[in-house]
Amino acid sequence: MIPALAPGERVLVRYGATFKVGDIVLVDRGERVDIKRVTRIEDGHIFVEGDNSEVSTDSRHYGAVSKEAIIAKVIRRIWTR
Repeated sequence: MIPALAPGERVLVRYGATFKVGDIVLVDRGERVDIKRVTRIEDGHIFVEGDNSEVSTDSRHYGAVSKEAIIAKVIRRIWTR
């Protein structure tokens, strides 16, 4: 899959927004914040993956994240010149 975002791009997020499979979200990983796509939701556990699966560290490595770990939903890419 072609990545939806490139390093250094800016995004507009909505805190507290509901999200579904396919949405891009900010994930609190403790020492860092990741931007990942929601791939599966099961019993309050959220599975996330990066769009570039060959190099992404995501739920395939660290497992599902809790709903509380989702900080915000990305709602728009901000184009800059």
